[in-house]
Amino acid sequence: MYEIERAQGIALEVAILVRVIFPADPDQEDPLDELEGLARTAGTQVVGGIIQRRSKPNLATFLGKGKLQELEFLVDNHDADLVIFDNDLTPAQTRNLERALKRKVLDRTELILDIFASNARTRESRLAVELAQLEYSLPRLKHMWTHLSRMKMGVGMRGPGEKQLETDRRLVEKRIVDLRRELKVIEGRKERQVSSRHDLMTVSLVGYTNAGKSTLMNTLTSAGVVTADKLFATLDTRTRRWQLPNWGPVLLSDTVGFIRNLPHRLIASFKATLEEARQAELLVHVADGSHPQVFEQVSAVYDVLTELGIEEKNTLLVVNKIDLLESESQLSGILDRYPKAVPISAQSGQGMDKLGMAVSDALSRSFQDVLVETDISNGRLMAYLAAHGEVLSTLYNEKTVTIHCRLAERHLGRIDRVDTTITPLDRQDQIDSIQSDSPGPK
Repeated sequence: MYEIERAQGIALEVAILVRVIFPADPDQEDPLDELEGLARTAGTQVVGGIIQRRSKPNLATFLGKGKLQELEFLVDNHDADLVIFDNDLTPAQTRNLERALKRKVLDRTELILDIFASNARTRESRLAVELAQLEYSLPRLKHMWTHLSRMKMGVGMRGPGEKQLETDRRLVEKRIVDLRRELKVIEGRKERQVSSRHDLMTVSLVGYTNAGKSTLMNTLTSAGVVTADKLFATLDTRTRRWQLPNWGPVLLSDTVGFIRNLPHRLIASFKATLEEARQAELLVHVADGSHPQVFEQVSAVYDVLTELGIEEKNTLLVVNKIDLLESESQLSGILDRYPKAVPISAQSGQGMDKLGMAVSDALSRSFQDVLVETDISNGRLMAYLAAHGEVLSTLYNEKTVTIHCRLAERHLGRIDRVDTTITPLDRQDQIDSIQSDSPGPK
């Protein structure tokens, strides 16, 4: 299961993987498969793993006594450098495990934070990762700095003194406040930047990490986004123009991948990065159809979208990597569960025409047929409707003009309602009546 890798001139840390499975956890064919991918992405050499099923964790060591002894033997036998848990541990559990194993112990959140830190490229993503790391480490400072818990004395520090731990805690808390302030400014700027794009519809790629979003972005837009067969290769949002067939240009954004049990502090820290997805007219949810846990991954993405508060947004599911499927029955099984999904291969280009048509249809559903009645001298509004919508008919009276048009909901909300009446046309007979009575565009 675990192959030994030799890095040229680089000594990789040797890791043992551990996962405790509880009754509420979803069943998986290979419970350590994802954790192994994360560990390898972080640059470790995985040599073994342990799985335990429990009804609840051991309060002291998370593992049961027997499994802990088995883990000690495995660690010593492989001379491992660290142990990585696919669960979140308390500071006390981490401390107790390190004492028993005499090795460094990481939990799932700390591992993901480490990967994010190594892949962050822009100032925005680096600040977000630093904030998440500091918020994670704050309750663990006592464990990290026990060797510095002596009293500090000197000028200005006479009297009872102060522990180094308290100094470090205050420094970390101050840095967290500063980072939040900086990210708040970035979030505001990003929100204004994204919302200012009035001219083009926006589509955002979301999905599980390593589902092929960046490859799809390159196929559709020739963006030249760096792709890699590893988890969290993309952390920084990229936006490119996509010439959508039978529609015209739209803005397509590639976003950071999601994962099962994505740490809450990371979601909060990357709010600015995910602003593209929050304001997009359509989310294209890219799923890896060749992955054994594709259904669990799709559910995990919807869980993160719910946490972001955008689960109600118009979403199109795309089943990627169909060229890697061993049989047609695998694809049939996925489409039986998600009948409206679009099967594609971003690598080979298969299904790109169907994807373009599906995106066009989905974007069309965000438009409304409306009657806009305004003063005949309101040339500014008429120009706005012509620029951002499809004008179907125009009827002039002595003092007013009535315009029947199809307009995106976001543009509809920007119309000044003073001296302007907007009537939605939901029934087809109303639309037909208006079109038959109208003398046509002028």
